[in-house]
Amino acid sequence: MLKKITVFLYASALALSFKMTGSEFLTLHDCMQYAISKSTKIKIQKAEISDKRLEIRDAVLSAFTPAVNASTYAYYNFGRSIDPQTNTYFNQTSFHNNYSVSAYIDLFDGLSAVNNIKISKTGLLISQSQEKQVEADICLAVIEAYYNVVYYSRLSEVSKNLVSDAEKSLSLAKRQEELGIKGYADVVQMEADLADRQYDLISTENMAKDQLMTLKALLFWDEDEDLIIDQNLPSFVEEIFDSELIILLATNNNPEVKMASWNVENSKRELRVAKWSIFPTLTLYGGWNTSYYTYSGYQSPSYSNQFKNNMGEYVELGLTVPLYNRLKGISNIQKKKHAYNNARLELDQKKMDIEMEVKRAVQDCEGASMAYIQAFRKSSVQEEAFRLNQKKLEQGLISPLEFQTANNNYLKAKSDEMNSLFKYIIKQAVVKYYSGIEYIDQF
Repeated sequence: MLKKITVFLYASALALSFKMTGSEFLTLHDCMQYAISKSTKIKIQKAEISDKRLEIRDAVLSAFTPAVNASTYAYYNFGRSIDPQTNTYFNQTSFHNNYSVSAYIDLFDGLSAVNNIKISKTGLLISQSQEKQVEADICLAVIEAYYNVVYYSRLSEVSKNLVSDAEKSLSLAKRQEELGIKGYADVVQMEADLADRQYDLISTENMAKDQLMTLKALLFWDEDEDLIIDQNLPSFVEEIFDSELIILLATNNNPEVKMASWNVENSKRELRVAKWSIFPTLTLYGGWNTSYYTYSGYQSPSYSNQFKNNMGEYVELGLTVPLYNRLKGISNIQKKKHAYNNARLELDQKKMDIEMEVKRAVQDCEGASMAYIQAFRKSSVQEEAFRLNQKKLEQGLISPLEFQTANNNYLKAKSDEMNSLFKYIIKQAVVKYYSGIEYIDQF
């Protein structure tokens, strides 16, 4: 059971973009949906699912319907041949035409057909789980890229404000130099501080543009079109997770565990098919045929009469007993046993991996929560300290170097606050995913 404890509310109505055009904002949920709809990996996976459905259809038809073939042929014989009526040889040129229809169905094939139906159905489930896993990977990548864009865009805004403050402080310092209150060294220091702030602004803006390109690539977005995202942040809500419960949910619902479990089932069925393949098979055959012939110098019956009179049908029951096939059947059984054992080991390993991933994810989430709480407090204090030091600088109570230190501390505190919040949101999303909530349903 998940217990929610609201600690802080940290939200902002700020929404930034590059090349603002008045277009509608894309939320994180919109971005994930768009990425899934455009992903080539998803399209490939859907094609594979379609193939698996065809395999099920083929397996069902193979098990419950007969195979039917029809054939016909016609030829002239210019040499010696046998008269079909008298069974005597003659040397005249003759014409022969034959028609036939045949069908067969396996009455008993060691339950291979039934097992193949089950194997193909499980194969469809595996492909569907693979699609879910691909969707989850895409969504997580979009979440990280999305919040990287938000992080650097917001950091750029902070840097812009610091550049503006540095410009005002430099202008004030120059004025104070003219009045003899400050020396030339103080003005130079303020100019250096402004240059640092401008450099930080350019760096963060470049990083924001780079992360926006990454997000566009995940969305298959046209590089020439603007991508405007909604940068409202969700409230910070600390959640206490039950690791054991999430492990139980993950081992039952996680796509990777499901795929490993279904692989075990299919390996077991394939082993059964291999064992039954060394037993006899019983097949029912049936057919119909007719023919027409004529040769020069002979008054043949009409085509319609021959078609009717030469008609024949047959029913055949065949039993095939494999006596010796160079031990291929025994070897195949051994290989399927190894495959079955390997599938079981892979399932155990996957469950163990998921258990460790869940524990690590919960631990990371708890650590990110505590980090954000501390970063929020530090940011609040540093912001207040920055404002106070800014007033002291204007009054000449501190040196520009001391103010630059306070400036740097404030910028780092704001950076740490936003970074820790985004890390917590992502870690929290990962834990919820393991508990059975898809990424796209969380936002």
